[in-house]
Amino acid sequence: MESLVIVGASLAGLSAARAARSLGFGGRVVIIGDELQRPYDRPPLSKDFLAGRIEVADLTLETDTEALDAEWILGTRAVSFDPSTRTVHLADGTTVHAPALVIATGASPRTLPQIADATNVVSLRTIADAQKLRELVRAGGRMVVIGAGFIGAEVASTAHALGMEVTVLEKSPTPLCGPLGAQLGAVVAGLHEAAGVELICGADIADFTRTDRSVSAVHLADGRVLPADVVVVGIGAIPNTGWLEGSGIELGNGVVCDAVGGTSLPGVVAVGDCAAWWEPVTGRHQRVEHWTGAAQRPGVAVSALLGADPATLPAVKPPYFWSDQYGTRLQFAGDASRADRVAYEHGGPGEDSLLAVYYAGEEPVAVLGWNQIKLFGRWRKTLEKISAAARTPAPPHEAAQSVAAAVAAASPAAAAATATAASPTAAVAAAGA
Repeated sequence: MESLVIVGASLAGLSAARAARSLGFGGRVVIIGDELQRPYDRPPLSKDFLAGRIEVADLTLETDTEALDAEWILGTRAVSFDPSTRTVHLADGTTVHAPALVIATGASPRTLPQIADATNVVSLRTIADAQKLRELVRAGGRMVVIGAGFIGAEVASTAHALGMEVTVLEKSPTPLCGPLGAQLGAVVAGLHEAAGVELICGADIADFTRTDRSVSAVHLADGRVLPADVVVVGIGAIPNTGWLEGSGIELGNGVVCDAVGGTSLPGVVAVGDCAAWWEPVTGRHQRVEHWTGAAQRPGVAVSALLGADPATLPAVKPPYFWSDQYGTRLQFAGDASRADRVAYEHGGPGEDSLLAVYYAGEEPVAVLGWNQIKLFGRWRKTLEKISAAARTPAPPHEAAQSVAAAVAAASPAAAAATATAASPTAAVAAAGA
């Protein structure tokens, strides 16, 4: 193929370009992005950038030594893709021929239409959003954060440290109930409370008070009224796939992909927040909306796109994310939705650090670390080994041995229980590990 077109100029798109060049692709690489900026790091927007500790220049993801040799088309978005002519149509009227296409268009924040136009309401996704929020944050001001997910919690933490009075509203029973489950979500709730930030779970918003072009209060269904100088909306994101409607590419909750990013159309892969990859371990399509996935998975997808032997493709690792809240580093890997119990390998609720392992039966499926970087790292590697084994067909007894051996590397105590439940052979393997 003579050219590779990447639609999306954030981390996933940049990672795809890097992967293509590292694999020896010598053709034309075109990167299209709707923002004017070259790729930049988004996680610091809710933390160091909002706090004023770093500036825009510090967010750049490129280095002067990179030999991407790419053509950049920035400040315009893709509006359609014609599969018959392999043409990407842009909002400014131009077209780009795409023999090979990487879809990396990310996701856009969900908004609340009734207040989306207010001058003091922010949904944090871009540098422009972060710059607006930074101008609104002031000591002594009152902030209402709608949504206690990662972005909402990090903004609340930063704003509180800057002297704002912060209230966080969450519709679910606990913060991060989806990814962590209610048991560990309740533990995370303690972070907000210990910091002096008001957290209201099960919150139902009834209305807003508008003053000119701003929001001055949030009204809850139970009658409470929360005065607000700033409102931050962090209620999830919607994959940017509208431009692909009518293209023949299968869409669902994102671009529907196989286990290595391939779409229903040959020569087209999808990566990053817009891509719903098939997960053999869970048996479902899943969007992984985290930095590490956007950095690692494009290498797999581009390798497959360029015709690499499937046996040589890089490993697809379990989802991983981290979050810094109120001076605490949270790290999570895996998929808690499969778990039927949680066991603490270190510490517990109310302690300064903990390590919690999620199990489905006797198989570890996820791990949460709380100021426990070293032990978390061991368990994360364990999950990667188990995931790799699940993606490689093997007889049941060999699969059980793989699980037991991986667990033994992280925790001998946990391995004994896992190995015994798995098989006598696996128990011997674990005991000798």
